[in-house]
Amino acid sequence: MKNFIKNELKNWKAVEVLWIVTASTIILSLSLYWKENIIGIVSSISGILCVILTGKGKLSSYIFGMINTILYSYIAFNAKYYGEFMLNVFYYIPMNIAGFILWSRNLNSESKEVIKTKLNNKYKIIIFAFSFISIFIYGLILKKLGGSLPFADSASTVFAVTAQILCIKRCSEQWIMWILVNILNISIWYINFSSGGDNIATLLMWSVYLVNALFMLIKWYKEANGSKTDKVNI
Repeated sequence: MKNFIKNELKNWKAVEVLWIVTASTIILSLSLYWKENIIGIVSSISGILCVILTGKGKLSSYIFGMINTILYSYIAFNAKYYGEFMLNVFYYIPMNIAGFILWSRNLNSESKEVIKTKLNNKYKIIIFAFSFISIFIYGLILKKLGGSLPFADSASTVFAVTAQILCIKRCSEQWIMWILVNILNISIWYINFSSGGDNIATLLMWSVYLVNALFMLIKWYKEANGSKTDKVNI
């Protein structure tokens, strides 16, 4: 455990530390101002820590990801976003475990960060085409279940499933998917909040996720291009 903590604290730049402190402080302060409940606050802060640590390539991202997954699924279920609920309970929980194991086997010995890779062009086309077909089919299912915003919920879910696979495969393209997921979720949680919902911390969480994903897309592509790792297939 001592070595694990030491490795997680290794190789941080001042700007990265500033970002994680600033993002967490903003979420906490505004959530308290709007009197968000404790579940929403803990879910949001653990989620922020998860995505920033993921961008940093640290194993602890999966620990905070598990906390966020459990709490966020509860919030999504209460808001009748059933696609989000099923995604977290039946997918993210096992994928957090799988990701922790796979990343632990592919760490840079010096930085203790995960080694970044890229997809080849063939698989980029296949993945995006399959995603849009899946969105349409799953959206019809959610509509039959009576879910809120079924096709937006479906798109968020499908893109998130794909992004998580790319994440555990250490692919830089995951951040393109996460950007799409974040935009969709900002939209559906804004509608929820505007309709009288009290999930302001969740809305703020997704907004910070979007900013983080934009930065991490650039960071991961730079590091993947600078490494000796070949392009990979799924």
